[in-house]
Formats: sequence, C-alpha cells, structure tokens
Amino acid sequence: MHVVVNGKLFNLYIEKKNNKNMYLRVKKDGIYITSNYLISNKTILEFIEKNASSIIEMDKKVQKKEKKKEEFYYLGKKYDVVKLNTINKIEFVGDRVFVKNVSYLNTFLENEAKRIFNERVDVCFNLFEENIPYPEVAIRKMKRKWGYCNKKEKLIKLNFELIKYSINEIDYVIIHELCHFLEFNHSTNFWKYVKKYKSDYKSSQKILKEE
Repeated sequence: MHVVVNGKLFNLYIEKKNNKNMYLRVKKDGIYITSNYLISNKTILEFIEKNASSIIEMDKKVQKKEKKKEEFYYLGKKYDVVKLNTINKIEFVGDRVFVKNVSYLNTFLENEAKRIFNERVDVCFNLFEENIPYPEVAIRKMKRKWGYCNKKEKLIKLNFELIKYSINEIDYVIIHELCHFLEFNHSTNFWKYVKKYKSDYKSSQKILKEE
C-alpha cells in the first residue's frame, strides 16, 4: 500500500492490534501505522494527512541518518562508501571507499588510530623545548573530551573519533595534552605554551567545536 504526503510517495505498512491508540513511525522504507482492529483505513489516511508536517520532519531525520551511514570520514576527508562483494580489502579511489563489509571500516580506523596517534605524539613531543615526560598513549571513545592528560601517570588519552579529522587537528589535541605536563589548568601560561607549539590552534578549536 502507498500514500502520498506533501507530494512524496511513501510505502505504507499497517498493523492491526488490540490497541487503544494509533501509533505512527517513519522508517527508511516507509510509514508504519499500528492501530486498533476497528479503525478503518479511511481513518488511518485521515490521521496521516493530519500529521503530514510531522511525517515530513521525521522522514528528513531518517534520511539524514541513513546518509551518514553511507559516508566515511578519515583524516579530515569524507568518502562515499561503496559495498563491493568482489574485494577482500578496503580500497580508496578518489572520494570513494570500496569495501566488502562496512564493519571492516571500523577495524581499519582502530588500526590507523593506533598507528597515526603514536606517530604524531612522537612528532609533537620532539617539538617541545621544555622538559616533559614522554607519555604513554591510550585511545578511548569519549563523549565529551578530545583528549585527557594524567600528569601523575605520565599518560595522555586521545579520543578515537580524532582519526576522522585531519593531522592538523590531531596535532592540536596532542599538543594541548602535552602542555598540561607544564600547566595542568587552562591558565594564561597554558595557552601561551599551546600557541608556542601550535600557533593556529584556534582554527583547530573551531573545527573540533571546542569551547
């Protein structure tokens, strides 16, 4: 069954149950309605028409979410994901990445994060004129921070999601955390150290949407 909402054609799936209320959901493949056995299809269509604006908004969110699944970010560049059963490895061609199974992409990013983050820590550490400890590096998925410095344990944690950003942003976060070995809080002196080793740090902050 199909229904047109604000000029867009949707598949319509109706499930009848012993419900008191009518429920509406929008998924990538259409509109799902759950209603009571006694509710007629005419009433359901009227219900859809009444909620047309909400349906369109829900559909926009669904489509946006689906589009994100088809995109892959690596070192600051966006790639379109193309699934191909004939290959056994990940291949980058222009602005597309070919892969047999999308789950391989996360494994690829995990391996790249370990390799690149450790390489960049080494590069950034060697910039410092001050005496700071060479840190142990831990990679974690963090919701609210791009990095964290544990001065006592000589450890810095880096957010796994950084691998999706450019080397410039990765370096900024590393330098930011290394500067905490010199100034643990975000004092004026701290930002002087950051600027000394990353003069364009404010542009990286903007990209990372850091306050």
